[in-house]
Amino acid sequence: MKQNFKDFKANIKNKHVAIVGLGISNTPLINFLLKFGCKITLFDKKNIEEFTNYEIKNFNKLNIKFVFGKNYLNYINNFDYIFKTPSIRPDIYEFENAKKNGCIITSEIEELLKYCPSKIYGVTGSDGKTTTTTILYNLFKISGYKTWLGGNIGIPLFEKIEQMNEDHKVVLELSSFQLMNTTVSPDVSIITNISPNHLDYHKDMNEYIECKKNIFKFQNESNTTILNDDCENTKSFENEIKSRIRKFSLKKNVSSEIIENGAYLKDNELYVLNQRLFSKNDMKIKGEHNLSNFAAAILATIPEVSSSTIKEFAKNFSGVKHRNEFVDTINNIHFYNDSIASSPTRTLATLSCFDRKVILIAGGYDKNISYTPLINGVNKIKKLYLIGSTKQKIYDVFKKYTSDIEILIFDDFKDLIFHAYNNAKENDIILLSPASASFDMFKNFEDRGDTFKNIVKSIKASK
Repeated sequence: MKQNFKDFKANIKNKHVAIVGLGISNTPLINFLLKFGCKITLFDKKNIEEFTNYEIKNFNKLNIKFVFGKNYLNYINNFDYIFKTPSIRPDIYEFENAKKNGCIITSEIEELLKYCPSKIYGVTGSDGKTTTTTILYNLFKISGYKTWLGGNIGIPLFEKIEQMNEDHKVVLELSSFQLMNTTVSPDVSIITNISPNHLDYHKDMNEYIECKKNIFKFQNESNTTILNDDCENTKSFENEIKSRIRKFSLKKNVSSEIIENGAYLKDNELYVLNQRLFSKNDMKIKGEHNLSNFAAAILATIPEVSSSTIKEFAKNFSGVKHRNEFVDTINNIHFYNDSIASSPTRTLATLSCFDRKVILIAGGYDKNISYTPLINGVNKIKKLYLIGSTKQKIYDVFKKYTSDIEILIFDDFKDLIFHAYNNAKENDIILLSPASASFDMFKNFEDRGDTFKNIVKSIKASK
């Protein structure tokens, strides 16, 4: 049940608060908490030399304390609240010890879920979160609702909470990191799918799944959960859900329950609540996974968004940057940027969008997941270029299961892309879809995608 924000202000007033990790969401949080008289200490594992003079001056100007460096968490005690960044596990020794001393461990997202007066729509899953969240946000926005976008995308929203009211819509993309140990669920929850991911962070696949379940675990009968009926993992959640369930499926034969209360595909037409909405061919963005993303988002918006608005949006929505994004054509060789693909399932979904074999660029940071599923896309790969920490793992999988694909391994990203272009044939497609995270060579997946696009620009400039 939602709590009154006045209670938060009363509880946090003049308290000693630790902010762990100077992330995107925690920077504005500092300014927000200072309004309530909080005594703030910022903790970050970076050394002080890694911060700019501007940042250090700003910390001093705000009159906050800061603890930096390798052993920064050794000093995290005697606080009333700890706001942690999602990338740090909540069960580390230092946090467990602080809890024993009466400290409340929380996060910007956790507090937003507790106190936000608006209806919250949360989206999680292994693939398709950002696209589904973006569709949902835009459908509400163009329908005239005051809509806020946050979580993994958008802006940090907790500091905006006093500007929100019951008539607004809040749309959140939620990762397993953000959902871990949360005790509040959104009003409407979407789970796009569940497949192995982030096993470098989670203890095992079971923990990863349990974190995802928090998106519906604390709902009640008045709430809604939207499930992918084509995914065995999400399908298995049904008996644990207390709220109303709506399902979506692209299979040929669906249950009467989905026909009446869900979304399904029939003769290439998308039906929602047994009403035809639009043809698969009407969508500007291609791929069955994107049709699933639309189905999930639409189920969350009906009846608050009209059918005509949905149809028009589907015709014009071209997708989100770094998600099978067309980059350029140079001498009839086509470049696509799918840098967001940090898992095999995501890469397979993108490969399915193309009507012919592609030159695939894959590899990156190792999240301790299996790359064997990539073999399911072998009939879509003409040539495979590998780079990054996972290059050997992916190479070993392909060498074990097939000898039909030429595989090339590189250490330099620019050299790889130039080689792929110089050895491509007319009308070839060069696709960056790494099936791996980016952190071994890049700041994030956006940095990787932008680097790819800039190299493509340099190829064009050299011609």
